[in-house]
Amino acid sequence: MDTSNCPNFLGFLLRIFVLLSSICGLSVGSELSFVTCGSVIKLLNVKHNVRLHSHDVRYGSGSGQQSVTGVSAVEDSNSYWSIRGTSGASCTRGTAVKCGQTIRLTHVNTGRNLHSHYFASPLSSNQEVSAFGEEGEGDHLDEWTVQCSGSVWKREESVRFRHKSTDGLLSVTGEQYGRPIHGQMEVHAMSNPSQHSLWKVMEGVFMKPSESPAGGRDFAHTHTEF
Repeated sequence: MDTSNCPNFLGFLLRIFVLLSSICGLSVGSELSFVTCGSVIKLLNVKHNVRLHSHDVRYGSGSGQQSVTGVSAVEDSNSYWSIRGTSGASCTRGTAVKCGQTIRLTHVNTGRNLHSHYFASPLSSNQEVSAFGEEGEGDHLDEWTVQCSGSVWKREESVRFRHKSTDGLLSVTGEQYGRPIHGQMEVHAMSNPSQHSLWKVMEGVFMKPSESPAGGRDFAHTHTEF
């Protein structure tokens, strides 16, 4: 059974694991060399050394949707995102995310998806990036394509996320907010690739492929780490 598109499946337990990882440095599946569907991760912007972040604070301009920012703090549970499939393509838990695969990134603490559209971002007037939807369900503007080298998204490599509907690349260029989110950096989308649009996986709860009773890997069955 594919549970990648069930937003409430094990949601409570995921939040517990996220909390434990913030407090105790817990990392599940940390020996995996690639990123897998169903994993809960933090993403670091390589150029600006900030983690992709969201919180229940809305933009005062543009769409008025939930804001997405970059933060320098390492231990902040509001920087966790769950890797999920789209409405048209599943992402079976524990399978490697392929280069060129389209995914959704769901903010764990608020249940809203990483989202973009043609509203102007508040500080730079680039393309706004927000968090949208309820309980993991939004629309087609929540879909991002993973751009990486090789066949699968490797944990040690820097990758880009291209917004499927607008072709914008998830980026940070260093603009900082004042109150109420003082010091956090603006996250937006830009059309051209640059060092500002490179991201790397950092902390997280990484889902492993399931193991068959004979010891071989079985990708057809749901497997949980909880």
